[in-house]
Amino acid sequence: MTILCYHAVDPGWQSPLSLPPSAFRRHCEWLARHRAIVDLEQAAGKTDARGRLPSGLCAITFDDGLGSVFEHALPALVDYGLTATVFLVAATLATEAQKVNWIDNLPRGFLPALTLGQIEEMGAHGVRFGSHSYSHRDLTSLTADECFNDLHDSKELLEDVLGREVPLLAYPRGLHDEAVRKAARRAGFTHAFGTARRRPPPSRWGIPRMGVYSGDGELKLRIKSSRSYASTRTSGTYNALRHLARR
Repeated sequence: MTILCYHAVDPGWQSPLSLPPSAFRRHCEWLARHRAIVDLEQAAGKTDARGRLPSGLCAITFDDGLGSVFEHALPALVDYGLTATVFLVAATLATEAQKVNWIDNLPRGFLPALTLGQIEEMGAHGVRFGSHSYSHRDLTSLTADECFNDLHDSKELLEDVLGREVPLLAYPRGLHDEAVRKAARRAGFTHAFGTARRRPPPSRWGIPRMGVYSGDGELKLRIKSSRSYASTRTSGTYNALRHLARR
């Protein structure tokens, strides 16, 4: 199984993290035709003891909980009958909400985060939500207690706001180490996700995802959404696939 990781779908932001709405719609059209898109939470429940997910499937995720996902990604997901999981930075939903201040080169000086109303509407369309930590700090730079408190507080706040269990975590910037994974497990997350560039010992708290970025067309999407790409990420085969994608 391959887990795709998007961030923004924003027509006004020129960034590697942002796809124009038309490009994301083409991605959805291609994925609906060529991949079996599944609910990440349900699929995660089928992981084995080494954190391996069922093969032949694909899941869509978004990091950061940006407002553009509601405005520009949700319509395409609904039109093509696709499900997705959005990982929220919990502090953006706190009483004194944190601004989106962890991204460089913000358009217009800011990016709006999802509001509770938008989250509720997305949930009505089958979108799921997980934690992207409490305040998007580098968890590997924190002490063990600081890391645990950040993750525990994020889970507690999101479960209170959403009114349901939040079993899934995506590490900010994909960064994690043994201490962070231990804190994620201790905080009560059943599964946690990094990026494919990180290859920790196999476990349910170090599952890799494939980043999708501006400029990724159909060929790159085909490669990135294939299980073979994820399984050869650190091998010589990856270099050949990367060369192919540039052609």
